[in-house]
Amino acid sequence: MSDAGYEIEIVRVPYASTLGRAALALRHEVFVVEQHVPIELEIDADDPDATHFVAICDGEIVGTLRIVFKPEHAKICRVAIGREHRGRGIARHLMIVAIDYCKGRGVDRFYLSSQVDKVGFYEKLGFVAFGPQYMDAGIPHLAMKTY
Repeated sequence: MSDAGYEIEIVRVPYASTLGRAALALRHEVFVVEQHVPIELEIDADDPDATHFVAICDGEIVGTLRIVFKPEHAKICRVAIGREHRGRGIARHLMIVAIDYCKGRGVDRFYLSSQVDKVGFYEKLGFVAFGPQYMDAGIPHLAMKTY
């Protein structure tokens, strides 16, 4: 992805790798520091087995997400973009790469839990909200899926 000299590379990374640890550090900054999510909720038992992607710009991790494969769908979660890199389409690019990766594995149903203020972003990617609003880590969320 390129935007006016802003080159982004999306890479799938092992959880326990150097890049995997850098992704966790970015998630910590976004969720724990900025959004005050308790650390015990941010890191969970799904992390070691999840498929992790990072967005890299000039050798720096600027975005990340993970995919947890369930029997009924792929759950995309922990989408995080560094504060100074937001608004450049990185999250959209990460999501498209993740969805294409899943489709390449034969998965065509997707689920995620969106912070309420991010619902419009996911709707543009084909997700539809369902069910009542709920609180997760003190932040209002809506469940979303594709059909």
